[in-house]
Amino acid sequence: MAETKHGFLVLADISGFTEFVTAVELEHGPPIIAALLEEVIRRISPPLEIQEVEGDAVFALGPHGNVLPPAKLLDVLHEGFVGFREKQRELEQDESCSCNACAGVGRLRLKAIGHYGTFLAHTVGGRAQTAGPDVILVHRLLKNRLTRKADYALLTRQALRYMEVDPDHLGLLPHTERYEFFGDVECWVRDVSYATAIAAG
Repeated sequence: MAETKHGFLVLADISGFTEFVTAVELEHGPPIIAALLEEVIRRISPPLEIQEVEGDAVFALGPHGNVLPPAKLLDVLHEGFVGFREKQRELEQDESCSCNACAGVGRLRLKAIGHYGTFLAHTVGGRAQTAGPDVILVHRLLKNRLTRKADYALLTRQALRYMEVDPDHLGLLPHTERYEFFGDVECWVRDVSYATAIAAG
């Protein structure tokens, strides 16, 4: 039975995925991506619930009440970034293979999109699915106009409002995207530093 829920919608996406898997050895490319995503999943779930692995991205949900206090999402996302970087360094330091995939893992980057909205939870062919405008929007935000070379987090106004955090206090920079049917979408972005957490405090 379909059920409408509210909560965080999060996408963690590996930038450079297409170039990576098409330019490197088939035997090593996909397993490297899988290892990186698995480490991200291990760090963010729980409290987030993994909905689906979408090639180079992890789609996760934080139904209302799962992430308490709501501002803890910032720490959850940071843990995902740290897990990604630690696994990336581990793979880089493995000198047992000199193929292009193993040598090029350091060029991969992680971006995380965080949104708060409504989604319809239902079942299709025995598999849990989510649907709704907010699900579409968080996926659209993956294709943005940002040209950052570093790992980064992008949070929508709805997410920050629900978390009750001040983007200026966190050092987040305002950014606006425009999409058909959605109009202007206000966001804030921050390059991720692995020395300090993206934390509300």
